[in-house]
Amino acid sequence: MIPFVDLSRQHAALRTELLAAMARVLDSGQFVLGGEGRALEEELAATCGVRHAVGVASGTDALRLALTALGVGPGDEVLTPAFSFVASASTIVMTGATPVFVDIDPETYALDVAAVARAVTPRTRAIIPVHLYGHPAPMDALAALARRHGLAIVEDAAQSIGATWAGKPVGNWGDAACVSFYPTKNIGACGDGGMVLTGRDDVAERVRRLRHHGERGRYRHVELGYTSRLDELQAAVLRVKLKRLSEWTERRRRLAALYRERLAGLPLSLPVERREARHVYHLFTVRHAQRDAFAKALADLGVGTAVHYPLAVPNQPLFGGDERRFPEAWRAAREVLSLPCFAELTDDEVEGVAVAVRQACDRL
Repeated sequence: MIPFVDLSRQHAALRTELLAAMARVLDSGQFVLGGEGRALEEELAATCGVRHAVGVASGTDALRLALTALGVGPGDEVLTPAFSFVASASTIVMTGATPVFVDIDPETYALDVAAVARAVTPRTRAIIPVHLYGHPAPMDALAALARRHGLAIVEDAAQSIGATWAGKPVGNWGDAACVSFYPTKNIGACGDGGMVLTGRDDVAERVRRLRHHGERGRYRHVELGYTSRLDELQAAVLRVKLKRLSEWTERRRRLAALYRERLAGLPLSLPVERREARHVYHLFTVRHAQRDAFAKALADLGVGTAVHYPLAVPNQPLFGGDERRFPEAWRAAREVLSLPCFAELTDDEVEGVAVAVRQACDRL
């Protein structure tokens, strides 16, 4: 069996450092809003080239708090992809605003810029570009469109830390960007966690306030806030892993290159990497017209796979819309399949996956 992901390999290699980092937190006696979190914020801000990084409890909270910090609320509309994880839209609802779904580029799964332009109305307040699977959205065009209409940009960078567009890191293009530290992400916690990245002092200050009950000064609460703090144990773990991010990213890119070599010429679509983009391959996602049968054939051959995502967001029961209004999102939800692509995967395992993919294609 070749697993879709195996975090035990990563943690075995880092075990000594991780245990030492956790012990450091236990010895400090400080578990919330302490030195480890502040150090991680500084280190990640430097890595991404932004002025501020603010740790929160999850990637979902990062989106919700960033939108709130930018003043998004009832009566506003926010443009978001019709194909993504549900949090790219549900967090808009949490602010009281309305998500307006936009179809995607079928090759990169990012927002279709022309469709975004058509969707802007007088009520539009912000755009959430999602850098899905690790490929950045076309941020130069989206940023220009946002400037013309006076819109905020909140980048959903949950799957794309380390990616760039036109040589500029994701997280640098908008008013804020949101990172997830879910365990299977390219840099993952041993639990949940998230971060808001921003170059704006006012946004950083408000997110810091919102994550801690709207507090400005001890026990002085100036607005309705939340409990959304990245705990010190997770911050310490993430600091260990952040040192390996560049190495792991290069490994993922190497795995993707191997897959391209081994899978060339087969009747399935491989990931695209635009000329302006540096893809970090959070996922290596292919497309097949008979996706479910293809996935079953691979499972029978001992290869783990996953579907991200089997429903377009408008067709989630939460929203209850008609996803056929968004034909590219509708097709993607029925065709995408992610193959194993984690940094500890071996070249021999990639070869094994490729052999299985060829056999599965022959069966269909």
